[in-house]
Amino acid sequence: MEIIFKKLNRYFYGKWHIAVLDLERGRWIKDANSRYIPYLKAENANGRHILIQPLKPISCFYLLIDDIDQSIILRHHMDKNGAWKSGRMVVETSPGNYQVWIHSSNALSINDKKYWLQRLASDPGAHPNNRWGRCPGFRNRKEIYRDVYGRYPLSRLIWIDWKNLANIPKPFSHQPWGEVCLNSNLSRVDYIKKDQSATDFSYALALIRRGYTDAQIENLIKMERLDFKNHSGEKRMAYYLKITIKRAREIINKESHND
Repeated sequence: MEIIFKKLNRYFYGKWHIAVLDLERGRWIKDANSRYIPYLKAENANGRHILIQPLKPISCFYLLIDDIDQSIILRHHMDKNGAWKSGRMVVETSPGNYQVWIHSSNALSINDKKYWLQRLASDPGAHPNNRWGRCPGFRNRKEIYRDVYGRYPLSRLIWIDWKNLANIPKPFSHQPWGEVCLNSNLSRVDYIKKDQSATDFSYALALIRRGYTDAQIENLIKMERLDFKNHSGEKRMAYYLKITIKRAREIINKESHND
């Protein structure tokens, strides 16, 4: 358990705390110190939930994706080669059910988090403000998970990456003439064409019209397209995306010149 605490300390830069949740009495918070481990284990054994959260000064850099299954893990949090994407901490909270923390390289507003929670298929009832995740190493004491022997599943730390940060694009950007893009909830699945390249091109056109930058468009396509087998390798993929976005911008520029 102390090893898990050390890993969490690195992931949250030493700025995190722990909560003990009693469904009847409420929640009380403890410092993230390994000396509390025996106390936390006792509380957990008595039916209480043990939760974690980054402290307020850094919470804007962390996004918690809750209540997802293996298919969502594969789609949004792992590369095609099976490697984990940057900045992830993955906790299996019950068999086949996961929480994923994402450590962002840039600060995320509440609206940013709402957008990405929806895009990354998180629990639809979740709110991004003041979110708590399950602490790995303790048992999930939800009654629905108790087995016939009266045992509860252990929340397991599957993966943690404290060395790298995720590049999360800003979902709400500004049009070239300065107006805020109010309807930015675009999704690649809304632009499906006869093949993957045509879909990427159509999606890029839509994003450009909404004022997205090239870097944002590239990140969105990489995140939402499941298969890059025809453009395998970082260099080939980067070149393909650069050309796709460039051609899309040329179309948009021609449209504006014809107006």
